[in-house]
Amino acid sequence: MLWTASQVCRRFSTSSHYYQNKLKLAIIGQSLFGQEVYTNLRKHGHKVVGVFTVPDKDGKADPLAVAAEKDGTPVFKFPRWRVKGKPIPDVVEAYKAVGAELNVMPFCSQFIPMNIIDLPKHGSIIYHPSILPLHRGASAINWTLIHGDKKAGFTVFWADDGLDTGPILLQRECAVEPNDTVDTLYNRFLFPEGIKAMVESVQLIADGKAPRIPQTEEGASYEGIQKKSNAKINLAQSAKAIHDWIRGHDKVPGAWIAINGQPVTLYGSSLFGGSAPAGQPLEIEGASQPGLVTKNGLILYGNDGKALLVKNLQFEDGKMIPASKYFSSGESSSVELTDDEKKMAEEIRNIWKGILSNVQAIEDTTDFFKSGAASMDVVRLVEEVKQKCPSVQLQSEDVYMATTFQDFIQMFVRKLRGEDQEEELVIDYVKVNNMTVKMPYQCFINGKFEDAENGKTYETINPTDGKVSDVDACIQYTQRDLRRLADLMEEHQEELATIESIDSGAVYTLALKTHVGMSIQTFRYFAGWCDKIQGKTIPINQARPNRNLTFTKKEPLGVCAIIIPWNYPLMMLAWKSAACLAAGNTLVLKPAQVTPLTALKFAELTVKAGIPKGVINILPGSGGMVGQRLSDHPHIRKLGFTGSTPIGKQIMKSCALSNLKKVSLELGGKSPLIIFSDLDFNHIQYSVYFNKGENCIAAGRLFVEESIHDEFISRLFFLEWTVLIVIFPSGYFMEPTVFTDVEDHMFIAKEESFGPVMVVSKFKDGDVDGVLQRANDTEYGLASGVFTRDINKAMYVSERLEAGTVFINTYNKTDVASPFGGFKQSGFGKDLGEDALLEYLKTKAVTVEY
Repeated sequence: MLWTASQVCRRFSTSSHYYQNKLKLAIIGQSLFGQEVYTNLRKHGHKVVGVFTVPDKDGKADPLAVAAEKDGTPVFKFPRWRVKGKPIPDVVEAYKAVGAELNVMPFCSQFIPMNIIDLPKHGSIIYHPSILPLHRGASAINWTLIHGDKKAGFTVFWADDGLDTGPILLQRECAVEPNDTVDTLYNRFLFPEGIKAMVESVQLIADGKAPRIPQTEEGASYEGIQKKSNAKINLAQSAKAIHDWIRGHDKVPGAWIAINGQPVTLYGSSLFGGSAPAGQPLEIEGASQPGLVTKNGLILYGNDGKALLVKNLQFEDGKMIPASKYFSSGESSSVELTDDEKKMAEEIRNIWKGILSNVQAIEDTTDFFKSGAASMDVVRLVEEVKQKCPSVQLQSEDVYMATTFQDFIQMFVRKLRGEDQEEELVIDYVKVNNMTVKMPYQCFINGKFEDAENGKTYETINPTDGKVSDVDACIQYTQRDLRRLADLMEEHQEELATIESIDSGAVYTLALKTHVGMSIQTFRYFAGWCDKIQGKTIPINQARPNRNLTFTKKEPLGVCAIIIPWNYPLMMLAWKSAACLAAGNTLVLKPAQVTPLTALKFAELTVKAGIPKGVINILPGSGGMVGQRLSDHPHIRKLGFTGSTPIGKQIMKSCALSNLKKVSLELGGKSPLIIFSDLDFNHIQYSVYFNKGENCIAAGRLFVEESIHDEFISRLFFLEWTVLIVIFPSGYFMEPTVFTDVEDHMFIAKEESFGPVMVVSKFKDGDVDGVLQRANDTEYGLASGVFTRDINKAMYVSERLEAGTVFINTYNKTDVASPFGGFKQSGFGKDLGEDALLEYLKTKAVTVEY
């Protein structure tokens, strides 16, 4: 089980009371939620003296009953607790016999008599999925979404007579995202946090600290239970209201419209912005204008002229299809199965039989859901089929699309044969610099561009004018794929450079030569390593005669995460991902929030290069959300990060707490450049102002020998090196700046500038050791440099500079074959060169006796 830091702290803080202040509990309810509450209460030392749940359905016990029976806890399956409003005596007596001190109702669909609710010493508590008193009633989550509430949450309250008006014990809330559904709210917050809250509530009662806060009538609402019969969509309202109605009914009971006189249920709604793609009109009863069936789905319009997009449709017979296939849903012919496929079909039939234990025989017409399957059975079916055939990328949604056994096998075989290939990627086009640039803007997941789960987008800024830019698995792969990718990047280099310029503000010529050019070189370089990653044989000395052989293997780590900065968006992507892929890993990459565009264009090129789905995934977004999730994720085995030192420390901490994932960090710098009097003035300007000074290895502080200091400063201005930077009349740009007479204690002498800022200090003539001490007096150690014609002096200084890279009589000359990375608080680990591969590999030693 994965524990967060707060959970671990809480667990240790309560461990001394493990056998104190514990209660005898009756659990009344059902569902997987009830099962998890039951299990966690027992883990915390409470004694469950009885579980009261619903009778088996179609021969299958409720999950709560399954867990309790396995533990030997007494289980009672009552179809009802009262008849005509009066308690059933036999049921009441059975309940009284367990001797509970508290009734816990995590999810209870039955009406429990008040003499049962009030009987235990501490009464009863119940979970309710709303922030009471708002949305009292059984469809509370639905109404939270239908009303477009900005906040959702749950309440643990002291049970009353079923009106949800009892005193409040505890409440928790969360934000509602634009495209949240009942499922996403439940999975993200109501389920996991609700379990914790139920356990916390019981402990508060046990410790005598549980509050009883009377509910107010102010703001209270009493909406009815949502059923299929009253879930028809009123299309004579705004697109937002229609969207809220659909997502408030997804998946149950399902909001519907009438098409050609027949009800059609809509699932997977999201608000739609921008111009609609080409599509076929569809007349819909009651709509202000026809819908549009496009390759993205069904576009519906509200009476405000705005639109929403629906992904899936379900017909009266239960058949679900992608909305994009509405006009072609009946065109596919059945495929003839080979002998091997027939054997696989029989194995899948056995899986269905194991899940649908109440069905005597699985026929071709057997419907998965009409036979009693629930959502948890969908998960089980998907996982068991994947175990039989890992190469088939089966999703839960596929089961809803093919509900009969025959349709399921047809769908499975098509996937097995690769006949379900996606259509060409859907990409918006914008005009930039008089050329058409294909500019993707969505997350790139499993080979497809997808909207974020919460539907959020954010704006990217063009630094030249400050305006918003007009842009709305582990699988084997080969050298050929990476080389083809490099070729495609070269083919699209002008497009990539243009995107890089408008996204990061890079000078176009520099973007073309360095940002894009070195990225292409990097992929070609690491493509050459794909077939050269090898272990070694080690002679070992053990008892004679020696019949042992030891050898090592270099193996991929698995799923790796990469987080890159904004100054070289494409090049930083290439530096890390090329080595990661060459080592045989898959990756999830988060570009900087402000510069995601070349990463998304790169994602498009990976599809054209034939990189298999799921190998490369691009997730734009904020560091606080996406970056933190990657750091915390238990299935990610490596995280590579380039950015600031404070964020690097936070990432390292999160990676340690989650699963001790491997980490490489390229962090901040204040790189010293020592300039002796016998220097060559060429190239010094590039040490600071290269890429507008937005350079992690920029010479953050120049130490100039006193005898040439004044001449050096004069040359800075009279030779006008600063003209090397293009200054736009508007936008987000800073003029080149020079600070002189900087002393060691000053802030600007210690902290990274990350801009066109030159910081100059003097040192006494001939004081080599003194200037070295000053240069090394920093917690950073990324890069450094020395300018002198004396090779002995240069080598002496380079040996003593505490930095991962030392430049002599040059600066910023990086090469794809040369390892790059820092010391001290500039991080650890290497990009580029053979060393970079080691960051994405693990070494296994094998010893054989023969």
